Amino acid sequence: MGESDQGGRHKGGVNRGPASEDNMVRYIKNEEAEQILTMPKAIELVEQAFRDLADGRAFDSPRHRIRQPRGHLHFLQAVAPKINVAGFKAGYSRRSSLVHLYDYKRARYEAIIEADWMGKMRTAATTAVATRLLARADARVVACFGAGRHGGFQLEAVCAVRKIEEAKLFGRNKERVANFCASMSKKLGITVRAVKTAREAVADADIINVMTPSPTPVFDGAWLEPGQHVNATGSNALDRREVDLETIKRSDLVVVDSREVAELECGDLLPAFEAGVIHWSHLPDLAEIVAGRREARRSDQQITLFESQGMCIEDLYVGKHVLDDARLRNIGIDLPIDE
Repeated sequence: MGESDQGGRHKGGVNRGPASEDNMVRYIKNEEAEQILTMPKAIELVEQAFRDLADGRAFDSPRHRIRQPRGHLHFLQAVAPKINVAGFKAGYSRRSSLVHLYDYKRARYEAIIEADWMGKMRTAATTAVATRLLARADARVVACFGAGRHGGFQLEAVCAVRKIEEAKLFGRNKERVANFCASMSKKLGITVRAVKTAREAVADADIINVMTPSPTPVFDGAWLEPGQHVNATGSNALDRREVDLETIKRSDLVVVDSREVAELECGDLLPAFEAGVIHWSHLPDLAEIVAGRREARRSDQQITLFESQGMCIEDLYVGKHVLDDARLRNIGIDLPIDE
């Protein structure tokens, strides 16, 4: 896959007449995106996405869902004039989503990218951007809740922006926990160990990563200690709730990736809003923090919380990089389209 014939088409693509850049769309698989996108680059791209959002050079629309008994259809869209791309991401039920990219100026369909790998990376990169701005500079210990397909990416992202020495993982699936600890210890070169209770995970941690589909809070907010930072990244639906009301009450600063998105689907924050603990207009979003328009952490004693639901603008920035590099490296296949 990826080799070009003399007519400029890629082997593996469909041949229907002469090849032309204007009637071909590049299809990139997960394993091909994995060859291109690194965590440091993803962090750089996501930070730029939020900076451009703050400056009015990128625009994002909240996720739309159609819920059905047999599955849910998810649809996200964004436009980024700064990098000349517009696009959307769509997925059904648990099937891998696809990111579709268009040339912003020419309105030309350019790419379809399988988004499983890319989605994990951009979600983790957003956590990294928030952690760099909100966690204490001397953070060394991470508590991890969630040993699923996103959990390792979340830990890797935090390690990319802080000098982490140890991670403590709490989970109920012993086999999955053991595999997570072994693989991430080897990958990151730090101590990753299992703990027996949620409270043991939270105790003395500097950063708490929560990435689960849990419908109930995974730890008690009364256990939080001054100076801790919490990344809550799994509660992107109304039937999910990873952190409790006490955690939100005790947080000196609550930051969201997008107020508009959080107001629609943050299962953690909606109960706090209903209880009068927060007001949406008072919550800074990550773009404002990145641009320096709202204050980040002000002291080492503050408890900070980042709530992430996911935004298409993140997909566009990492997707554009994947597409550009795939073209340079002759990765992916070109499919003919009629425009």
